[in-house]
This record gives sequence, structure tokens and C-alpha cells, in this order.
Amino acid sequence: MELWLWALIGIMAAVIAALLVKIYFLHKAAGEIGAAFADRITTETNTLIGISTGDRYLRKLANDINFWLRRFHAERRRFAQGDMELKNAVANISHDLRTPLTAICGYLDLLEKEEKSERVQQYFAVIRNRADLLTQLTEELFLYSMILSDENESLTEPVAIGSVLEESIAAFYLAFTERGIVPAIQIPEQKIIRNVERSALTRIFSNLLNNALKYSGGDLEIRLSQAGEIVFTNTAPGLDEVQVGKLFDRFYTVEAARNSTGLGLAIARTLAERMGGTVTARYENSRLSICVAFPEQGERIS
Repeated sequence: MELWLWALIGIMAAVIAALLVKIYFLHKAAGEIGAAFADRITTETNTLIGISTGDRYLRKLANDINFWLRRFHAERRRFAQGDMELKNAVANISHDLRTPLTAICGYLDLLEKEEKSERVQQYFAVIRNRADLLTQLTEELFLYSMILSDENESLTEPVAIGSVLEESIAAFYLAFTERGIVPAIQIPEQKIIRNVERSALTRIFSNLLNNALKYSGGDLEIRLSQAGEIVFTNTAPGLDEVQVGKLFDRFYTVEAARNSTGLGLAIARTLAERMGGTVTARYENSRLSICVAFPEQGERIS
């Protein structure tokens, strides 16, 4: 009897050992599938998932994943191609519009020197206003298409953020005062240095200041912190949280700013992110705050 008992125990031990080995190889294969899937989904490669186990169920799982990976890569390539074609089309269209617009503005300059009746002068003013607006919108569209098409790394250098901010505010100061807005500015004496592209930073500040001109209810606060965060805050009674959440969407415009392409803030965010920064917005108590932040890089000098 004891012999049969020991034999049964031996058989059970062998079965358990075999199951443990099986489970080990199943776990190993599952790990291989997970690691390979993570690699294939993030890289452009035609290499498929392979596993070391001969288990038919796991091999079927790997084959099914490979099938959908092939579909995914094909769709991604198609999307990338279509996206590039769209960017090129936008760039070409905006470029083609610039030539006749330049001619129209040139003839308007000549016509402005001619003697005109009061009614013709009124019509001329409307045409000039619309031509200037269309030129501005075309230039903005062309700039955005160029930014999206340029996949090269930006040429960064140590830049004093406060100096660029002061220059940008000075360029808009007259436009603000004409609207009765006197910006409250806080810039620390100590220079805040970041590795950024100076022209891109200027464009970011210009777009945000232009945005403040559109939405401000009569005030504007600009604050640069020691941490390198620049916050633009103004009363914006015409906005709500839903609209603010869409401000950075391409081609989104609110009713108060329908004479815009809606690309100004999208351009600002794209440029900031390309330089390792962020642009965010929040809306509290009818006040809009847009924060530009760059991670600390380089050194601060006095």
C-alpha cells in the first residue's frame, strides 16, 4: 500500500513540476509578446512579433497581434502621407494667395494717391481694411504651415526671457494704450536665462499679446516669475470655460475674434513645445490667464 502511495505522490509531483515548467514558459512568452508589442507600436518597423514557446494558443495570439500591427503601420503611413500632403497644400495655397494680394495692395497704394469723392473714399477705406485683413490672415496661415512642415530642431541659444518680453510689450504698448489698457508688468531684475530660439520666443509673446488685445475687458497683467513662467492675465467677460478649453485648437475662433484664423495660440503652443516648453490657459472669475513655461535650462545671471 505504501508503495502505491509513494508512486501516486511521485506522479503528482511530476505533474506539478511539468505544470510549473509550462506556466514558466507561458509567462515568459507573455512577457516576450508584451515587450515586443511595446517596441513595434512605437517604432516604424516591419519586424513582427516572435515568441520562443510552441504553445499553439500563444502563437495564435502573436499571429493575431501581428495582423493588426501590419494594419496599424499601414494606416499610420497613410495618415503621415496624407498629413504631409495637406501641410504642403496649405503652404502652396497660402503662398499662391500672397502674390495677388501683394498686387492688390500695390494698386490700392496707387489709388490712395488719386483724387476721390467722399463716397469713393468710403468704399476705398472698406476695401483697404479687408485687403489688409486678408493679407494678415494669409501670412498667419502661411507661417503656421511652415512651422508644421519644418521638422528640423530649432536653433536655440541662451536668451534673457525678460528682455524679449520687454521688447514685445513695447511693440504693442501703443495698441494697448489706444484701447485704454495700461499693462501692469512684473519682471524681476535678475535675468532669467533659457535655451530657446529668440525669434520663436518673440513670436510666442506677440501672439499672446495680440490675443490679449482681442479678449481683454480693459486690463492686462503680465508677470514673469523666477521659475521662468510668464503669465498673461486679463478680464475676459466674453469667454467661458468651454471656449477657453478650445483656444489652442487650430482654426478655432470665438465670436469676439472672428477676424482671426484662430491660429495665433496654436502657433504659440507649437513653438513653445518645440523648444521644450508649455502653454496653458485657465479661466476663473471672468479672468483669462495664459501661462508660458519653460523648464529650467542654462544659468541665471545678474
